[in-house]
Amino acid sequence: MTACAIEGGTAGAAATAEPGPEEEPGPEEKGSAAPEAPAGAHIPAPPAFPPSAIPGRGAPGGSTPRTPPGGLTLTADGAYAARLTAAPGAPGERAWYPERWTLDGPEPYAVPLPLGQPEEPDSQVVPLTDGRVLIQRRVADRQMFSLLYPTGPGTGELPLGAVESPETTLLPPSPDGRSVYALAVGGHASYLWRVAGGAFGPERIAQIPGRCSGGVWLDRAGRMLALDRQVPGGGPVKTVAVDLGRQGEVTPLLQIAPESNDRLLLADADSGLLLLRSDAPGHDRLGWGVVGSCLPVRFPECLRPADAAVTPFAVQPGQMLMPESCAVALRIDGAAGSWVGVWRPAGRRLHHFAAPEGWSAGAGYWSREGVLHLPYANGATPCGVARLEAPEDTESSSGTDRAQGSGSGAEPSAAVAAPAVCKPVPLGQAPLHRAVRPTCDRS
Repeated sequence: MTACAIEGGTAGAAATAEPGPEEEPGPEEKGSAAPEAPAGAHIPAPPAFPPSAIPGRGAPGGSTPRTPPGGLTLTADGAYAARLTAAPGAPGERAWYPERWTLDGPEPYAVPLPLGQPEEPDSQVVPLTDGRVLIQRRVADRQMFSLLYPTGPGTGELPLGAVESPETTLLPPSPDGRSVYALAVGGHASYLWRVAGGAFGPERIAQIPGRCSGGVWLDRAGRMLALDRQVPGGGPVKTVAVDLGRQGEVTPLLQIAPESNDRLLLADADSGLLLLRSDAPGHDRLGWGVVGSCLPVRFPECLRPADAAVTPFAVQPGQMLMPESCAVALRIDGAAGSWVGVWRPAGRRLHHFAAPEGWSAGAGYWSREGVLHLPYANGATPCGVARLEAPEDTESSSGTDRAQGSGSGAEPSAAVAAPAVCKPVPLGQAPLHRAVRPTCDRS
């Protein structure tokens, strides 16, 4: 969204070789997974999860498996997930190994993928939709990539090659389900690598001037990728679109104000809903907009609760031409721990829910019917998925909340907080929309 307006803010301011078919677990392994947990309950009402699911409370006699900061990574369709986990033992004796979760069957289950020696805790893993797991290992100043897959009682490994870089970051799984991309940042440029899904191992796709971070897919084909970029020499961070079908052609995507830092967090290809973070309102705020819309970017008050950080992690798919009706799942981090928020642009209310004990915070996916799936693991359930139906936002409750002001957790009306008004330019020079000359009126 180049030069989009502000509303609701403060004024003024793969290798070619294929492994053998995957060995699915037998009845004994499938039966080891516990049944799914019921959906969480609204806070402060008593939750449907056990009391240990409430943020800040532990489970008597239970423990959450130790997992490195990378957490659980899901495929774009939510069918598989992967993580590094550790066998029980003293902190200095942890043996890290990859684990793949199957989530699209009648009952979720986990398949361990250990090799001859434990992995380093800084290794990164990404699942593919064929059930294999890509792993990245750092060896001196090189990044080594392999595909892991279950084979009989053991783990098969298919080496893919290496990238000469002291540090690379794996991007979110591509929507095509078979490609994995990595981002390496140099002194004056960033390099985008396809490390799985190509014909000859890792291949460099694009060189992008500046320092890039983030990574959001903009379409279902895995061609358009959004990255947050700071140009060489410094300056504000702006989101750009990288066209992987045109040798990594870079075009501007998101620019709210000339000097603002604008980062894209999530995008839904069906509805066009975008979730972003920007300091254009005068300080860092969570906002939303729509691809191709002539309406301004909005920064709802309900998405800035006191003493808590809010980060979106999943958008409800399948809502064609209805971006304001999409349910958005948010991770909320506060002094009591992490829990789940659900919000719709049209509803203007942030609903709070307890998370299941052992939830991999920030991991989850929506069904088209509006059911949020939250994967978790704890001492009683090694692999589970809790389901939460998105609440409805009734007109009466929304009106009551708005009348009560920001203390209710709803977005205040225009009479309470007058927005700074700009004439928007929707995705002006982005490849997803026609070019429009930016104009802005702050009167």
